[in-house]
Amino acid sequence: MLGVESARPIPATLAAAAESLASGEPILIYDSADREGETDLVFLSEKATPELVRLARKDAGGLICTAISDELRRRLDLPFYSELLALGARQFPSVAGLSERPRYDRRSAFGITINHRTNFTGIPDNDRAQTIRAVGGIAAAATRLADPALIARFRSEFVSPGHVPLLYSAGRLVHERKGHTELVISLARMAGLSESATVSEMLGDSGGARAPEAAERYAREHGWPFLEGQTIVRAWREWSSA
Repeated sequence: MLGVESARPIPATLAAAAESLASGEPILIYDSADREGETDLVFLSEKATPELVRLARKDAGGLICTAISDELRRRLDLPFYSELLALGARQFPSVAGLSERPRYDRRSAFGITINHRTNFTGIPDNDRAQTIRAVGGIAAAATRLADPALIARFRSEFVSPGHVPLLYSAGRLVHERKGHTELVISLARMAGLSESATVSEMLGDSGGARAPEAAERYAREHGWPFLEGQTIVRAWREWSSA
């Protein structure tokens, strides 16, 4: 279910992280050394502010993307970007073969890119915060809206292409894929939060991913939770089988 609170308990570390997200504060999530080996700065989409976007832009430095659950993607009937490339390949042969498996995973989570209809260019912190917050609002409303109303709201609020890339989780979440998209949507579902979060990779001064020790130190200095991906995976396995 989308954003429906469950009575099933979750570990205290995850509960604290969920509380931070719900209060509009970011958390940091490290996936694993055998995957991307990256830490993402994460905040709940419906809590997006220009200040949070600026934080992601300046202190994280990676691409700022907004994740939604596979269930919401299906209800909105949204395509993966790789599917759009495949559809366009007949008319534009030069894009044929561009959609390939990422080196770190079996598929890409990227969907379409969007701007809010009231944006001007869509790239300033104010514009991106508005777009992200609107996605979070749709995720929060998904529990009470029928599919036609949900689709109508999406179409009325957004245009594409835009400056906020959407990411879609795997249907079985971390049972199927253990990317940041699945990790944060799993956390949101266990905690009963709206199932959309915005993520940005933490980059280091060397130009590569910030070392997990440095990312954890950054989180500690700011008083924000730092989670290992395996902590979420273990909790999800127990929670989802209860």
